[in-house]
Amino acid sequence: MKLALRVAYDGTAFYGFQRQPGVRTVEGELIRVLTKLKIIESPEENDFKGASRTDRGVSAFFNVVSFVPGERSDLARPEVLNHHLRDVWVLGVAEVPADFHPRFWATSKTYRYYLVDEGFDLEKIRECAKLFEGTHDFSAFAKLEPGRDPIREITRISIVPRHGYYVVEITGKSFLWEMVRRIVNALRFCGLGLLEQEDVRAMLAGTYRKKVPPAPPENLVLWHIEYPGVDFKTDEKGLAKAKRDLFERYSRALTRAALFGDCLVEL
Repeated sequence: MKLALRVAYDGTAFYGFQRQPGVRTVEGELIRVLTKLKIIESPEENDFKGASRTDRGVSAFFNVVSFVPGERSDLARPEVLNHHLRDVWVLGVAEVPADFHPRFWATSKTYRYYLVDEGFDLEKIRECAKLFEGTHDFSAFAKLEPGRDPIREITRISIVPRHGYYVVEITGKSFLWEMVRRIVNALRFCGLGLLEQEDVRAMLAGTYRKKVPPAPPENLVLWHIEYPGVDFKTDEKGLAKAKRDLFERYSRALTRAALFGDCLVEL
C-alpha cells in the first residue's frame, strides 16, 4: 500500500519546501512528524516523494506527498497528523497505486497570485495575459536550471478583480523556477504601462537583453494539482485545527491591513 497526503502550508514559516540542512522546510516538518509517529522509518526507506518544490515564502493550499507507510500506518490520518504539525495542515489522505509519483502523475497545476491594485489598466493586463497562453520558450521568464527544457505550456490565465486587488490564476502542466512570479510581474508592468505587448512577444520569441524580475513570493499560493482518479478523503475532525490556525492568520493579517489602510487614508 502507498499513501498520498494532500497538504497545505504557510510558506512564510519555512525556508522553502525541499529539505535542507540547518533550516526549517515543509518537507522537513512532514518527515519529522511521520518518523516521530513511526509512520515511516526514513524518507529513503519509505519512498517519500513530493509533488512541487515551492520556493521560500510560497504557500500551498494543495500540494501532495506520497510514501509507503510502515508499522503505524493507522496513524496517517489528518486528525492525528495535524495535532503534531506546525504551519502545515493535512487536508486529505488517499490510497494510491504502488507506482504513483506525486510529481509525474499530476496532469496540471494551478497557482494563484494576489496582486495589489496599483491603478492598473485591467484591459492591458488581460491582453498581456493572452500572450502567455499556449506553448512557448519561457527562458526570459524563469531562473533556468542547467539541463531544464525552457519550453512550457500555459493552458489558462485568468485575472479576477477583487476589492483593492486582483487574483491572477495560472494553470499549466509544469513550471520552471520562478516562472509564475516573473509572468505576474510582466502582467503588472503591462498594467502600469512599463512593458508593451510587443516586448512580451519578443521575449517569448527569444529576443531579450534583460529578464523580467520575479514578483515577491509571499503573495503566491499553489492552489490545486489535478490527479485524475485520486480521491483525497478527510473529515471535520481532521480539518478543525487547520481551520482554527488559518482563521488566526487571516484575522491577524486583516487587522494589520485595516491599520495601515487607515494610516494611508489619513496621510
